[in-house]
Amino acid sequence: MSRTFFIRRFVPAAAGWSYREQTRSRMTAVCAIAAVIALSACAPKTRPLTGAPTRAALPELAVDPRPHVLEFTWEYKDETFEATGDGAVRVQGPDRARLDFFLRNGMAGGYAILIGDTLNTPGGDLVKRLLPPAPLLWASLGRLALPATSDTTARMDGDTLRADLGALRGKDASAADGRAWRVAVVGGGLYRVERIEGGKTVEWVERRREANGKWRVHYVHERGKRRLTIAITDTKFVEGFDAAIWRRS
Repeated sequence: MSRTFFIRRFVPAAAGWSYREQTRSRMTAVCAIAAVIALSACAPKTRPLTGAPTRAALPELAVDPRPHVLEFTWEYKDETFEATGDGAVRVQGPDRARLDFFLRNGMAGGYAILIGDTLNTPGGDLVKRLLPPAPLLWASLGRLALPATSDTTARMDGDTLRADLGALRGKDASAADGRAWRVAVVGGGLYRVERIEGGKTVEWVERRREANGKWRVHYVHERGKRRLTIAITDTKFVEGFDAAIWRRS
């Protein structure tokens, strides 16, 4: 685990400077540093949507309706913190999931409850730091559950259907005003979902099926420089779950 240490440096007051002038100088320096950090954390510009125009609609993408448990390993990294561990997702279709995370070496973890478009993280700050917002968290499980939008444009590239959703005004998400979403569906399954703000890709989730047939999920927050990778290790179907697991304790 890496940590950031802040060192305060005391410099004698410049001759003739008042306390207010010194304070203003320090604030100016702090603002300049903050501006540099903000610029370095800018999200990448979204590229124009590729492929041939199509009227094909996005398919209904849902989780398996049978109650099941996904066991996984995970790795997380940002600019000041790294962690690894394992966990499990209990999924109850059509719109319920509980995620439990455990730190490696048997240390405590945390949990989150996702019901519909509401994500609760009563399990502590660790899980709040790890997880994307509800639409992208559902995307990590293969379910498309985006907020309602006014416009949609779609293009087909081989077996990949790409669609932009938002206030597009005859354009795609790369030139849309405000928030938009970009979705990629490959072979009828959800592959990638991006959240776009002002023509820049702020965060995204991507799902890939490994050679062993199991899913690997990547979540990246570009501005926050946060990265979470989840590798599914096993899937178990069960009869059902105790109602208590959906309650916030």
